[in-house]
Amino acid sequence: MGVGADERCPLPADRWLAEMAVALRDTGQAGWIVDDRWRFVHVTDDARALWNDRTGGRLGSVALGHHVFSTESMRVSENWRFGLNSRALWRDVLETLGGLILSDAGGDRQAVRSAIDPSLHDIVDGLEPCDASACGFRIMAMGLPGPVPSLMLATRVRDDTGRLRGTALIGKPTAPMHVLGGMAWERDLAHLERMERFTQADRHPAAILFADLERSSELIRTLPTATFFTLGRRLVRVADRCVVDAGGLVGRHLGDGVVAFFPAETSGSESAAARACIAAARALRGALGRVAERSGVDPSSLVMRFGLHWGSTVFIGKISTVARSEVTALGDAVNETARIEACATGGRVLASKSLIERLDDKDVAALDIDPAQLTYTHLGELATATAKVRRDAPAIAVCEL
Repeated sequence: MGVGADERCPLPADRWLAEMAVALRDTGQAGWIVDDRWRFVHVTDDARALWNDRTGGRLGSVALGHHVFSTESMRVSENWRFGLNSRALWRDVLETLGGLILSDAGGDRQAVRSAIDPSLHDIVDGLEPCDASACGFRIMAMGLPGPVPSLMLATRVRDDTGRLRGTALIGKPTAPMHVLGGMAWERDLAHLERMERFTQADRHPAAILFADLERSSELIRTLPTATFFTLGRRLVRVADRCVVDAGGLVGRHLGDGVVAFFPAETSGSESAAARACIAAARALRGALGRVAERSGVDPSSLVMRFGLHWGSTVFIGKISTVARSEVTALGDAVNETARIEACATGGRVLASKSLIERLDDKDVAALDIDPAQLTYTHLGELATATAKVRRDAPAIAVCEL
């Protein structure tokens, strides 16, 4: 039986393989489990999430019950957006794992050929049986932005009599564990998981936050370079923490600016997204004094402008390169948020009417806002409106929070 995109793989019927599946799941491993005839019996969600599915599923489909290198397995893998999604990549893996497969077939090359896709038959003649209890190997897989090397560990699963029950294949990036560990320890895992929800860019309703440090040029001129760098680093770290704690997505850091998105999809509702956006802005504004104190600068010199807005069709997606991975967004609402922020001089928080009106009664109470007492003004009518504001977004109604 196959397992379609986003369907869950059941635990193997074999007790020993099931125990391995549970261990892999509980430790968050990207792992495959095959039986003693090299048929898929389980693939962890973490492995399938790496593959992704072209049909839109978050978890890639699996040819459960079929030989890893069978025609059916090859066909199913063509639906994966990443991973081993081409015959050329599978050929490379068979050349590495083939010795184990041949050994498990008792050295019977014809039995191996009958189980695998005909396009792989020529590889079998060059295989040598290998009955190692475990082996590590390097494979190439399709990733972002192109083919990437990965490391795999093949470890045999035996019962209490020593009989072979199957093999667990566990993958990891080629980066050493001290590098991977350092990256993970410095990042919020919940935020990383939220980012993965937007690997495939699409339109989403979301709240948007823009914030920028006022008079930064003056600070650069008057502070020692090392002091300003430390100040900027602290400010970025605090800003990101405020966004992450509110359940948002950290966007690009533009100079001294902060950009964040709060999709309704990951927040739980449009009201929850609007509430999170406001909460993050308040938290960051409240933390500026502590940042200034730790950096040895006058708190009055650390002032940020805040612009908060709502977008019904914000195009949000993750951009990954060889150097970094980040979430960004495009759309009229994003540009309008920048214009709102530009008007919020003096450390004000300006929020659009469209954002405030997303709030339900529960979230209004939680934020201690009385919508009936708010007064809205068109951006173009503000004394702080810039030429770009009057040109691009004069009619947006905003209030001060």
